[in-house]
Amino acid sequence: MEYRNLGKSGLRVPALSFGAGTFAGSGPLFSAWGNTGVEEARRLVDICLEAGVNLFDTADVYSDGASETVLGEAIKGRRNDVLISTKASLPLGDGPNQWGSSRSRLIDAVDAALGRLGTDHIDIFQLHAFDAHTPVEEVLSTLDGLVRAGKLRYIGVSNFSGWQIMKSLATADRHGWSRYVANQVYYSLVGRDYEWDLMPLGQDQGLGALVWSPLGWGRLTGKISRNAPVPAGSRLHETASFGPPVEDEHLYRVVDALQDVAKETGKSVPQIAINWLLQRPTVSSVIIGARNEEQLRQNLGAVGWSLTTEQVARLDAASTVTAPYPHFPYHRQEGFARLNPPAV
Repeated sequence: MEYRNLGKSGLRVPALSFGAGTFAGSGPLFSAWGNTGVEEARRLVDICLEAGVNLFDTADVYSDGASETVLGEAIKGRRNDVLISTKASLPLGDGPNQWGSSRSRLIDAVDAALGRLGTDHIDIFQLHAFDAHTPVEEVLSTLDGLVRAGKLRYIGVSNFSGWQIMKSLATADRHGWSRYVANQVYYSLVGRDYEWDLMPLGQDQGLGALVWSPLGWGRLTGKISRNAPVPAGSRLHETASFGPPVEDEHLYRVVDALQDVAKETGKSVPQIAINWLLQRPTVSSVIIGARNEEQLRQNLGAVGWSLTTEQVARLDAASTVTAPYPHFPYHRQEGFARLNPPAV
């Protein structure tokens, strides 16, 4: 397993990490992801550690905290061998202080997560969404206090826009508070929006990307192609409305290219899709999920080899879309391009 620094921090994380959203799945979204119990979770953790995957990602909102509880049980007795990443800010109930990133909410959320995980510290703690109701000074000062107290080691964000991250980083710098070093983002061959603003920001400010849903919300598993509809047993039938949309023709164009590269390399479609991500700027770790041992071992096969420059170029071309304003002049007009070369 290759290890990379998480952004500009000194924390070394594996190129692949494991997403525990499938643990203890309940509710309309998470039950469709999976319902892994403690014993099976221990087995998946065993396989991960054997492969060098020591970073496990979860969130308090995953099955109302049950994912954190199962993960805590699965790593019991080997806490020093693993890194834990979790998130908070999304609603856990209807109460006025059961959502957001206020001082009260964050302190309670961290303490509750520590209890469910059975640990005294969280290695990477991320805000799951931007809270426009709470001043960034309150958010950053609270997180800095939790870092100083030893409850959190590193902090980051997920699902923030560029200006929200930059405002937060400027506030942290102004006061000498702990800085975000991680940005957990959606990024895949059928979802490259990350590249327009967040990737250049990450390069400039030292945020490492932790990539979620690298297979395009289950669309790049190899089971969907131009001539094959979504299989009857696919979770997409129940979960597509929760995730990022993808136009059919764009999906098929990408899948066509993936299948061509798969024939050349002998690798599977998901392995190629993940390997492509591992070669992108700012990517510190790609979070893979698995409902069983077979899926996990398949995804672990995405490392230990590299796509050729020509293969990457073909996948780039198949997955490229028209840049949104104000980016498209920089891609179409030479004068603009000279001023601001693209991040990728």
